[in-house]
Amino acid sequence: MTSAVQGEQGGTTARLRGFRRVQRLAYECAEAVAAQLKPGVTERDAARMQRVWLRERGVRDWFHLPFAWFGDRTAFAGFRTPFQFFPTNRRLEPGMPFILDMAPVHHGFTADIGYSGCLGLNPVHDRLLADLEAHRTLLLDQVRERRPLREIYENVERLMVRQGYANRHRAYPFGVIAHKVDRVKERRWSPQVFGFGTQALKGLASDALHGHREGWSPLWSPHKFSDHPPQPGLWAVEPHLGFRGTGVKFEEILVVTDSEDPEQSAFWLDDDLPHVRRWAEERAA
Repeated sequence: MTSAVQGEQGGTTARLRGFRRVQRLAYECAEAVAAQLKPGVTERDAARMQRVWLRERGVRDWFHLPFAWFGDRTAFAGFRTPFQFFPTNRRLEPGMPFILDMAPVHHGFTADIGYSGCLGLNPVHDRLLADLEAHRTLLLDQVRERRPLREIYENVERLMVRQGYANRHRAYPFGVIAHKVDRVKERRWSPQVFGFGTQALKGLASDALHGHREGWSPLWSPHKFSDHPPQPGLWAVEPHLGFRGTGVKFEEILVVTDSEDPEQSAFWLDDDLPHVRRWAEERAA
């Protein structure tokens, strides 16, 4: 079992509590910023609002700086290069979907979250967001079955096709649906390279080197290097649906252990998150 998940069962270790706290902090930021969005706000404004909110609460380092995507950019329409992911001067309009994505490091713990919302009514957006729930269930079930990550990726994509959607996480670098996260050594100031914190990148690179020697990868992708069972550790997972210029996703941490107990072999770090609460409210309505 990796250092991030060593200890007691059930996600009650101090380490997991630390990751849960920073993930909740990031989602609190997303909800606070989403509540302030109004027509005319730009993606750059929204990204800056996230940075300011988190810095006011002690965040000094990042896995990556905050992103914001509005309108058809939520579906990565026309994205061809990594630079197109960075915030632009696209302005928010009534009925327009948006995604806020941030990866703060706080007290050495890392989170990477994605929050999908809409400025006003948008039935297409609501339908996509509701249909994401099946992907959260599928991912957990198949990780517990210890299926190869590449196979799970393909099954997620098949579910999207059955639902009538396009797989938009294929537009990410290497087409990843997830990547590993871990503790980051705290520094008073840590530089960024192309929006990514150097300390976090060093950790990911170290995992990549270690994994290459042992036959696994810290990137969960459709490629051959992900053709292995789930590796114990913490995975930031982000299935991303697209439909006619509207994109939705969630991103949250999935904990994978080497336990022989299926329920302890994999579990979501936290079930008290905005998208999970929304699905529960919709079922109860």
